[in-house]
Amino acid sequence: MAEKTIMLCCAAGMSTSLLVSKMQKAAEANGINAEIFATSAADADAKLDEKNPDVLMLGPQVRYLEGQFKDKLDVPVEVISMQDYGMMNGEKVFKRAVSLIKE
Repeated sequence: MAEKTIMLCCAAGMSTSLLVSKMQKAAEANGINAEIFATSAADADAKLDEKNPDVLMLGPQVRYLEGQFKDKLDVPVEVISMQDYGMMNGEKVFKRAVSLIKE
């Protein structure tokens, strides 16, 4: 399986940093090669151009951006479940992100 690139976006890029490390552990545990990174909503467009992610996961606090990203991207865009985000459940968020990526 080719490397997956998963982008997380939140208000400041800080709260998702812990989630990224937990998702990275989930990827390793599942034997999946993935580049997972977080960015702030302000830097999202620049990161999208630079990294070309396979999927964009939005923090619940920036759910209002979902429509605009869906309009301009041809990759899956989804808001992370409030419960999984609050619990920093990297395993569930990672599995959901991978399930959204089209093979």
